[in-house]
Amino acid sequence: MVERRVAGLPLEQVLGWAEFCGLRIAVDAGVFVPRRRTEFLVRQGVALARPGDIVVDLCCGAGAIGAALAAAVDQAEVHAVDIDPAAVRCARRNVPGHVYLGDLYQPLPARLRGRVGILAANVPYVPTGEIGFLPPEARAYEPLVALDGGSDGLDVLRRVAAGAASWLAPGGHLLIETSDRQVPLALAAFAASGLTAHVATAADLDATVVIGALTPG
Repeated sequence: MVERRVAGLPLEQVLGWAEFCGLRIAVDAGVFVPRRRTEFLVRQGVALARPGDIVVDLCCGAGAIGAALAAAVDQAEVHAVDIDPAAVRCARRNVPGHVYLGDLYQPLPARLRGRVGILAANVPYVPTGEIGFLPPEARAYEPLVALDGGSDGLDVLRRVAAGAASWLAPGGHLLIETSDRQVPLALAAFAASGLTAHVATAADLDATVVIGALTPG
């Protein structure tokens, strides 16, 4: 284990798990490691959720967000999606719900349309040109698809926002983690999708979350 860590593997992949929101989340080699800052997104989601809500975790990776929301929201029905087969295999060990392999909304059951209370997405948001500045353990041992957000880092965020209104229940919420400097463009993407949005931040975690609501009507 020491040799693997010295070689550069993230500690969580060496151990096989990460602590997240008080849970032990299984993390396999080659799977995106849940970040502590993302616990802030979970807390925002828990504050907005109602008992029995349908919760969807897009770009779920190891399924940390879905697992944490399932633990905190009474009787939540949780669904998680990732495009990476390795992540899906890992998430199926962590998420007490349904985990699908596919591209964003594509594999979700049609019955969920218009019924999702909490739609959470920790999308890749590093601009392509900045991937090279990431820590070596991220560049070498985490999947590029979980990091690279396109030229301005917001390609996947825009796609998630564009599809959200058809899946959210009236009064439901979309929560996406991003960076502070990407907030203006992220807010514009939410507004273009018909969502009323605001920003929540936690300086101690360096966390920024854009939250959009589907207004009933």
